[in-house]
Amino acid sequence: MNENSQTRTPSKNVENLVLAGVLIALGTALSFVKVFDLPYGGSITLCSMLPVMLFSYRAGIKWGLGAGFTFSVLQLLFGLDALKGISGATVVGSIFLDYLLAFTVLGLAGMFRGRIKNHPAAFTLGCLVAGLLRYVCSFLSGWILWGEFADVNFSPVLAGMSGQQLACFYSLVYNGSYMIPEILVTCVAAFVVLQFLGRFILKD
Repeated sequence: MNENSQTRTPSKNVENLVLAGVLIALGTALSFVKVFDLPYGGSITLCSMLPVMLFSYRAGIKWGLGAGFTFSVLQLLFGLDALKGISGATVVGSIFLDYLLAFTVLGLAGMFRGRIKNHPAAFTLGCLVAGLLRYVCSFLSGWILWGEFADVNFSPVLAGMSGQQLACFYSLVYNGSYMIPEILVTCVAAFVVLQFLGRFILKD
């Protein structure tokens, strides 16, 4: 093993750590730029998922998941007010589904790099899958933890539904109302970024 190969890995790790810090900070800042904010949590932001997803595609899934987890902890810290006044079990479930798992999965956006030759297509598809996984987390949280709000908001409209069926439909619609637009905007931005800036961003 020559001297260059011995120093390459530490140098690459430092580069990834610095880039992760910058992109996590960017994603956190963008999460405060809300295009639309829902009354019971959830919002459409200015592509706040994209920086972590981009890091995952550039550095790899392992690094991406680490960045996603760090991003999730920051989102949790800034979202603690939303957890006030609720039961302990609901708090634990919400921390896991709404924050830690929901934002960590964004680090999977690089899953198709090397499997699909076209970088913009591979990244966009990865963003779509990662975004949908976050949607699944939000859906499960809304169904399992916050289904009680369905009786207040949806039962007058959907008189034929009740209980778990109503809670499931409520969570699907409520979380979809912000997650689907967020995912679509992120995917469009992801394609544009790699289509026009890919040569400057990627290390091939």
